[in-house]
Amino acid sequence: MFKRLDFDKRPIIVFWETTRSCPLACVHCRAEAILEPLPGELSTEEGVRFIESLTDFGRPYPLLIFTGGDPLNRRDLLILAERARDLGIPFALAPAVSRNLWSGILDKLADMGMRAVSISIDSPYPHEHDSIRGIQGIFDLSVKAVRYIKDLGVRIQINTVAMKSNVDSFPDMVSLIHSLEVPTWEVFFLIKVGRGRSEHLAELSAGESEDLVNFLYDASKTGIKIRTVEAPFIRRVTVMRIASDKGYSMPKRFPGVGGLYRRLLNRLEKIFGSGIRDGSPNIDVTPTRDGNGIIFVSYRGDVYPSGFTPYPVGNIRGDTLSKIYRDSRVLRAIRRAEFRGKCGVCEFRYICGGSRARAYAWFNDPLESDPACPYIPRGYRE
Repeated sequence: MFKRLDFDKRPIIVFWETTRSCPLACVHCRAEAILEPLPGELSTEEGVRFIESLTDFGRPYPLLIFTGGDPLNRRDLLILAERARDLGIPFALAPAVSRNLWSGILDKLADMGMRAVSISIDSPYPHEHDSIRGIQGIFDLSVKAVRYIKDLGVRIQINTVAMKSNVDSFPDMVSLIHSLEVPTWEVFFLIKVGRGRSEHLAELSAGESEDLVNFLYDASKTGIKIRTVEAPFIRRVTVMRIASDKGYSMPKRFPGVGGLYRRLLNRLEKIFGSGIRDGSPNIDVTPTRDGNGIIFVSYRGDVYPSGFTPYPVGNIRGDTLSKIYRDSRVLRAIRRAEFRGKCGVCEFRYICGGSRARAYAWFNDPLESDPACPYIPRGYRE
């Protein structure tokens, strides 16, 4: 099930925060994006040089994801994308939903071979999504955007943040994704970074996180592919659930499920029928984690393990990304699963490794254990 992938020499995904300028005001925005670009943003020339430097990783080149803020606020985005295309570097887009989407730029990017676009929908209920994104009517525009991108023939996925305030809507979110005929759903578990640090936003507890990833395993049996961000323990759960589905009994030390799981599953079965239990799971189990197969470059060139782990390991204005990725002491430790606490001795540390972002947010240490995982490794003693 788990491919033996070596991420020591090259990542498979590079996220570039092209700008922090964005027309939305999302309550959980990790970038604390604002309307205007911030001083220090990489220039067009610096951006082109950065893109050219990605060839240092060798083939196959990593997928470059233009993100932000809203990357469509960069007036030079077509120039940047064109350079990536000419070099054979695959690229994708994570835009905000704004009038920029209908300016004709997506058509041009699609003609350049853009691989995919992600659109965020955080709830199937318009008022709840609008409240999270900070703009009234943004739900309807988001649905319109999904349909428009599909008509362009570009692969699309829907992204959803998971937190206490919206998690009960997830069964109906699955229904919405099916109605839009979107093949992939990426669920971002809230990290207390940026505006996500607000006291009004609550992360899921460890037990609730376990419940949600178990629910996502079941939801994937409806036919959509599910990925998680900052919940790599879904891979452990997938191993456990597949074994359980085949009739193997799980040791008592494996976490059970609670009320949130039962509530979500009950609603899912009301929508799709109990027959989903007989389906095949469709969980993306590629064993990446922040800094291991994934790397992030900020609007001013700072390099982080991920956008949710703002722990600087270098800057592309001083070194190439390939040198930073390969030589950083912290990134090497992350790739070798040299973690503290229970993550460091867990038998699942190579396929999971816990959320490095959550460890950093809680303990100011990207190598600490992930507090959202309730699993106690074999023989672990605190």
